Amino acid sequence: MSILRRIQSADNQSAATQNGNPAAQTTGSLQTRRIVAPPTQNGQDTYQDLKTRVQNKLLAELDPSVDVSKVNEVRKTILDLYEQILVEENFVLSRTEKSRLFEQIAAEILGLGPLQPLLEDDTITEIMVNGHRNIYVERRGKILRLPITFENDEHVMRIIERIVSPLGRRVDESSPYVDARLQDGSRVNAIIPPISLVGPVLTIRKFARTPFTVDQLIQLDSITPESIQFLDACVKSRINLVISGGTGSGKTTLLNVLSGFIPSDERIITIENAAELQLRQEHVVTLESRPPNIEGRGEITIRNLVVNALRMRPDRIIVGEIRDEAALDMLQAMNTGHDGSMTTCHSNSPRDSLSRIETMTMMAGMDLPVRAIREQVSSAIDLVIHQERLRDGTRKVVNITEVSGMEGDVITMTDIFAFEQLGYENNKVVGRLRPTGLRPKFIEKIEASGIHLPPSVFGIGARR
Repeated sequence: MSILRRIQSADNQSAATQNGNPAAQTTGSLQTRRIVAPPTQNGQDTYQDLKTRVQNKLLAELDPSVDVSKVNEVRKTILDLYEQILVEENFVLSRTEKSRLFEQIAAEILGLGPLQPLLEDDTITEIMVNGHRNIYVERRGKILRLPITFENDEHVMRIIERIVSPLGRRVDESSPYVDARLQDGSRVNAIIPPISLVGPVLTIRKFARTPFTVDQLIQLDSITPESIQFLDACVKSRINLVISGGTGSGKTTLLNVLSGFIPSDERIITIENAAELQLRQEHVVTLESRPPNIEGRGEITIRNLVVNALRMRPDRIIVGEIRDEAALDMLQAMNTGHDGSMTTCHSNSPRDSLSRIETMTMMAGMDLPVRAIREQVSSAIDLVIHQERLRDGTRKVVNITEVSGMEGDVITMTDIFAFEQLGYENNKVVGRLRPTGLRPKFIEKIEASGIHLPPSVFGIGARR
């Protein structure tokens, strides 16, 4: 009896037990069986059982020495073996089911299982797995739940291991959370029981296959041409800047774009927890922190890397994100001749950014007076660029703010550009990032670099 007939027979037997329920009496395709029929007595779904059997047989016959990095060659090998197994086992499937089963098995062997189609979908920016039953995505700024699942929590764990193992990282009960990245630079965070009470949780922040360009950000209304012209001048004249904002507000995307303004003849050192910056210059050294090993040794922190970067003759130091006492070393770097450095931090506003950096500097345990720390902050950081994800899901730069100096014990700040919201129409925020009509104090440094910005960039002499 063919596998299709066996499945249909199981469907008919199941339907007879449903007391005339029309949905339960539906029989026919594998997809119908999978969606409306209840599981068999031993709790296994017939389609899933078929997939597991074919997949295990395929893995048993596949040469273990095959180089899975050669995706096209391996995919052809898997397809040939797959066709052979279906014939040998007398599995009769429709063309649609046959193709779907192959794609699922190929994704298990070559990719990340049920997540593989989501990774290939360019409209998805974030993938969130909350245990094996709940998969959510962010699409166009909105979170949606998808009707797909993993087999069980062990299936999720296998996918997590496949991500972190090539990076020399681990996740287990002694180290139940980990940051990692995919080959395309997408950021990955995994956290497992006993810390997570809903099973393994996996969060993937996807990045565009080709980095966003300045023109794309302008087309998306994330930023304006005038503010880009100003930021271009700031980067080229070696202004120290911090990009701030909430989670998923687009900080790293903007940092990638701004780093593209760095002249190609400068030596750039990037420092990150999980390397995700996509710089296009040739002279770039990428450093990545490392967690401790299973014996609790060998940890390399962001702070260690910032200190070491100072010995590597950098023209620019770019830290992916400041989140702890490494802020002190970043400030020291900015204050000791390494102008033009950039970093990001999480905060609610430009002023909150400075407060967080001040707090993180205190975490270094140097017992410095608050005023001394604030003087360090005000002299090191020239500009704060603040991004937000607005309620319509769009990501926009809402403040470009100069750090002006100190007045007493207070750091003074001046908005050079600020977002003006005009309304909310058709589920969209209406507004624009506008110049405030003020020039920054460091305009002389920009002009000393041979860059002369027209007054209209700052809204001076222009109709607003």
